[in-house]
Amino acid sequence: MVTVLRRSETGRVGAVNQRQAPRAGTWRRIRNCWQLYLMLLLPVVYLLIFHYWPMYGIQIAFRNYNVVDGISGSPWVGLTHFERFIGSYMFWPVIRNTIILHSYELLATFPLPIVLAMALNQVRLQWFKRSVQMITYAPHFISTVVIVGMLVVLLDPRTGLLNNFLALFGVEPLDLLGNPDYFRHIYVWSGAWQNLGFAAIIYLATLSSIDPQLHEAAVVDGASRIKRMWHIDLPGIMPVAVILLILNIGSILSIGFEKVLLMQNSLNLSASEVIDTYVYKVGLAAPLPQFSYAAAIGLFRSVVGLILLVLANQIARKFAKSSLW
Repeated sequence: MVTVLRRSETGRVGAVNQRQAPRAGTWRRIRNCWQLYLMLLLPVVYLLIFHYWPMYGIQIAFRNYNVVDGISGSPWVGLTHFERFIGSYMFWPVIRNTIILHSYELLATFPLPIVLAMALNQVRLQWFKRSVQMITYAPHFISTVVIVGMLVVLLDPRTGLLNNFLALFGVEPLDLLGNPDYFRHIYVWSGAWQNLGFAAIIYLATLSSIDPQLHEAAVVDGASRIKRMWHIDLPGIMPVAVILLILNIGSILSIGFEKVLLMQNSLNLSASEVIDTYVYKVGLAAPLPQFSYAAAIGLFRSVVGLILLVLANQIARKFAKSSLW
């Protein structure tokens, strides 16, 4: 009997030691690599302060917020602001404009960095390759305000360079910035020119990790450059492309408001009023800012984006065998 009790006590002690062993190992690793954890502390603090703590303010979307009563003291109204937005006359126009503009931008510009990266990867003249890279990604560092200013200088109906050139051939001036039919084209293709080269850097880095022996074997088998790009390079960058596509789909309602707002005027408003510009106008630019209403619209956009992100991730995992998680 004593022997059995000793064995059971020994088993319990062993079980306790097994549970404590991982904890001791974790603290030992932290002590040995404390410099890395110290470096990690700053971004963690940044996330907590600027990304997680502001979530406390999300509740103003469910309140009639006023500055005097504060966030927690303002009266609770539930889903009133969400119902107001969904039932308003601006709901479908801003949703439609946002989805069309983002979808057009995604379909038109997403394949271009892939094509550019695959083409540059086949270039053997290093000076030419570096020159093309510099020329294509330099516009990314031009501010949005300057980009829109360049568009105004180029497309202004009275003093624009394009209309002055067309006037030499007797063509009437075109108000491209004031025509809603041209707004989306100008927005998307000016953005493609600005961000094409910078977006290709990710794919170039991915292509550099592909095993060169695959290309050598393909050359021995007589494969042309086009076939090697199609059967080696494209499958090699496909996982990264799928992840970026998922992220783009998740932000389909977050087109951003800076460039749209700068290009927006009373003539192209029917095509340029998107969710972000509408939130800015009702939440900040209005004579009587509606903070709770603007917060509700922003929260609605975020929830829809999260749902689309999860759905896109599940579809990509099922068909492309690649996903975010």
